[in-house]
Amino acid sequence: MTMKRSLNDILDGHEDVDLDSTAELDVDMETPPFQDAPDTQMRMCVDCGDQPADKNCQGCEEDFCDVCFQYIHRTGNRSKHATLPIENAITNSAGGATGATTASNGAGQEPEDKVDMSLSKHSMIEPDETQLKVLALLKERAKDVPVRLTYDERKLLRLLEAALNVSEYTDKVDILSYTSKAKRIVAQLREMCSIMAALVVATDMKTGQALFENKNFADNADWFQTVFEIGRRYKIMNPDKMRDSFGKLMYMIMDSRLAEVSQVMEFDLYKPVKSVYSHLRSFGDGADGSGVAVFGDPLIVDAIMEINPDGKNRRQIQQAIQTKERAIEILAKRYSKGKLLKEDVRQCLYSLGDYHAYLRANQEPVERMMKYLNEDFDESSDTSGEFHLAIRYGSGGARLSHNHSKQYQYVRQSLSLWSEIMKEMFRMWSLSDADLTSTGRYQLTDTGQGLNRIKGCPGVSRAIHGVISKAQHRTGSWIGSSVVHLGDHTVPNALFFLDKYLQVPRILIPVDMVVSNIESLAKDPHVSLWIKEQFGSPDRLRKTILADFFKHAFDGSGADNFYDAGSCIDGRLTSAWNWANSISKKSYYKIFLVSGFTGFDGAGF
Repeated sequence: MTMKRSLNDILDGHEDVDLDSTAELDVDMETPPFQDAPDTQMRMCVDCGDQPADKNCQGCEEDFCDVCFQYIHRTGNRSKHATLPIENAITNSAGGATGATTASNGAGQEPEDKVDMSLSKHSMIEPDETQLKVLALLKERAKDVPVRLTYDERKLLRLLEAALNVSEYTDKVDILSYTSKAKRIVAQLREMCSIMAALVVATDMKTGQALFENKNFADNADWFQTVFEIGRRYKIMNPDKMRDSFGKLMYMIMDSRLAEVSQVMEFDLYKPVKSVYSHLRSFGDGADGSGVAVFGDPLIVDAIMEINPDGKNRRQIQQAIQTKERAIEILAKRYSKGKLLKEDVRQCLYSLGDYHAYLRANQEPVERMMKYLNEDFDESSDTSGEFHLAIRYGSGGARLSHNHSKQYQYVRQSLSLWSEIMKEMFRMWSLSDADLTSTGRYQLTDTGQGLNRIKGCPGVSRAIHGVISKAQHRTGSWIGSSVVHLGDHTVPNALFFLDKYLQVPRILIPVDMVVSNIESLAKDPHVSLWIKEQFGSPDRLRKTILADFFKHAFDGSGADNFYDAGSCIDGRLTSAWNWANSISKKSYYKIFLVSGFTGFDGAGF
């Protein structure tokens, strides 16, 4: 069997290819427990799994016992689902679907929805050329994907967060003072280490004694470095967490690497972030380590594929889950060797799965906004009438003057740029971490928004210019400036760069959700009446929101002065954030509230 895999969901984001699954091997078929049983056997309830099915739901296309059916279908749209006695469902299946299956199976093959997905007896096969390219790209991406935290690591994370929450590090270090800054840094770092040591002793006396009894901080350097590495790794996978404390964490590591500080402390707090690739490579005696061999196995595609429930019934979702879990167990057994345990392989595979889930959650909203732009607006002329995208300097706060066609292209290239950045976000995290924690010095400067640390970002700069080149190639042209602010008063360091582009999904996801849900919201008679009186129809409301967003979220506004605004790379995001801050003044704001909107701070709906 050939299973279609989309590289949009796997790695690349734009191209679809067919990957031959290892399920095409000649293996003994086994029927999964949730699969349709033959008509000669008793059909079981799909929900509880231990009672005979009494009826077949035509809406869900599933078999239920009477108790489960009544519970699941007691409210909502499911209460309207029609049913058939299980005997009639068996008859229809035998006369219709089964007959069709037999007819289409002249060659002895089962249809795809009946093929057993058991992978437990699959042997390793050599991947083809297409698979080799995908696996090589996946191996490269794994160098930037952090490993999930284990249970014990989460305990240390809670300890770190507690210590950071009570620390006043930046308040006492990043100030203008005549006292020695190195002395202030050392004092604050020692205080932070003391707080963490006290918390360890308070929570686990034996562990605290083993770590700190009759020892100084330098003797436990590896433990402190591990704790700070856990915090950075957790933040990469959960960008909405540690918003108040992550800056302090990074600044502590930056300062601990200064020569005059590390000499007094006798250690620093830096340790490279544990990635999937580095973790697997650490096992084995070979150049790459025995664990890295997993990236040569085509079965890894099944093991890390995100399960998207859209358009699938419960049976298909369960089948996909079972396929994924079996693939993970096979790989864990196949590549666990010596010190590399099965749990280590599983943890790495789940981490890669988290990476693809992150891509889908953060990149797809950008791609859908591009789809709305292409479908609802005409690029070639201003024939869109009242929904044209033309903007003029000084009108509505705009800082740019574009006709409809030029603004259309400007928005399209900006969204393309954001999509590429979202795809490369984990790489940006790695490069930003390297730039922030490098041994180079920073300069404490008043940037107009308080005292901030200005430090160069050579790694991020090279990467972002490569991303801009990809976006230019994708759109075919470039409108506006391609200047990137990094290491200046606008974006002082890589931490500010990350914070800026983490706002992209926080802005676009609420807009996407509201626009996509207008039709369903309009089914409410009160909402429908308001929409009809103020906007005429749901479609006109939808276009009103999109037209306003495409015009004023990309109009060069939002900066404090003329030079920081406009069409530069950062100015595009500044304009979008400025539009988000003025959402409460929009005529369509009520539809956002009805949708459950609470803000653009990442809290969601």
